[in-house]
Amino acid sequence: MMQQMCWLSQFGTTDRKILHLRTAPSQPWRPYTAFPQYAVPDYPIPGGSKGWATYQKLRLAGWVLVASATETPTMADEYDELAS
Repeated sequence: MMQQMCWLSQFGTTDRKILHLRTAPSQPWRPYTAFPQYAVPDYPIPGGSKGWATYQKLRLAGWVLVASATETPTMADEYDELAS
């Protein structure tokens, strides 16, 4: 199983990027908070990157970082985030 990470803005915004994950290349990107089994609490640093602590954990576990220039979140990703 190829597990991937990507830094993406929320759908339809140019806001700061947050960590998105997917557990297979055919799956849509979802915010890291949608994966409680992988997410760890963010560092309490004002203005810090959302998902940085999770990124560090998953990178050490062998997850692959995908360039954000080649990826975009889908509307389904954002719907899932709003529904949770």
